[in-house]
Amino acid sequence: MQRLIKVKINMPLLILMINTFIALVGVGLAIPVLPKFIVEIGASGKDMGYLVAATGLTQFLFSPLGGKLSDQYGRKIITIIGLSIIAISQFMFSVGTDLWILYLSRFIGGIGVGLLIPATMAYVADVTTLENRGKGMGLLGASISLGFVIGPGIGGFLAEFGIRVPFYASALAAVIAMIVSLIFLPESLSKAEQHAFRNSSLEQNGMIHDIKRSFKVSYFVLLLLIFTMTFGLANFETIFGIYVSEKYEYTPKDISIIMTIAALIGVIIQALLVDKLLQRFDEIRVINVCFFLSALTMVVMLLSGNFLFMLMMNILFILFTSILRPAINTLLSKMAGSEQGFAAGMNNAYSSLGNIIGPSLAGILFDVSFNVPFIFGAVILLGSIVMCVAWNQKARQNSDFVSIISGQK
Repeated sequence: MQRLIKVKINMPLLILMINTFIALVGVGLAIPVLPKFIVEIGASGKDMGYLVAATGLTQFLFSPLGGKLSDQYGRKIITIIGLSIIAISQFMFSVGTDLWILYLSRFIGGIGVGLLIPATMAYVADVTTLENRGKGMGLLGASISLGFVIGPGIGGFLAEFGIRVPFYASALAAVIAMIVSLIFLPESLSKAEQHAFRNSSLEQNGMIHDIKRSFKVSYFVLLLLIFTMTFGLANFETIFGIYVSEKYEYTPKDISIIMTIAALIGVIIQALLVDKLLQRFDEIRVINVCFFLSALTMVVMLLSGNFLFMLMMNILFILFTSILRPAINTLLSKMAGSEQGFAAGMNNAYSSLGNIIGPSLAGILFDVSFNVPFIFGAVILLGSIVMCVAWNQKARQNSDFVSIISGQK
């Protein structure tokens, strides 16, 4: 397969989108059924929160390794291994009757996601040019966003047939995706490139070294923006349901309808808009505007409990944050150069940190006041603009950065 292709939804890209959707759906699938699981096995309420965070922890720890291994041994094999681990994790959860099995399942699932997502992002970077990378990352970002947001809704729907049905279905979907990837997904990284990465001294260090190294790369601020974006989204997703339930007496059905419709509409619009936005405006401008609008939406959401108003605010918030992800990913990929696996691994690691800290802090702040998590999340998103502007002004002194932004490199 040619290294650089015109981006359209061809077979490889479609496979990658389905794979990431399945992985991210699996992360949130457990949320609506965990309360019943907890009651069934006689565990405490705090275990429910820990089980949600468990996946994010191992995802953070293994994301750098996933990016590194995809550089050294190819994107395809790491993708297949990641899907296999996700399938095992979901099957374990579906048959688990002891709390330790559920914990082990969630930890294993995070390993699978930590391997899969960096390999997938690096694959897209391999087969796109700087000019059309925005569209490729946009389509991948759409599948990630849709899976992340709609996972709890799918879990709640399938749980109507039994609380273990969602996990059987997720395990089966991961197995099918693994088989399809094995048969139809071509490798994007040549044997020579894999060999070169295996012999590179930069690639022989451990995870701690990789995290420290990420502090020194030219795109470190973009990794921080990935963290703050994910923090804001995870903060919102965690607290919205309990917020409208406690303050406005929304039913679980009301919450499911809002989040599902908002996810579908927001992600569809995002998939259609991202490439056009990045073609017309540079990534920095798109990033700053979307951070501002997402923060504004978070605050405005506190003004009314009307159902249609909440639906519209959800659509807008998901839309803006969904555009943020591919815009940041595209610029990060451009700046990473030949280090696509490392950059993708760090991208996923910082994202998983947001998925750990965002929900945890949101729950703590919610106990202080219903409104505080939304206001704090908005402050973090607005702070991201300040950080991005300062970095952009400094980076533009570098001619290579200006060339990347203008699409000349």
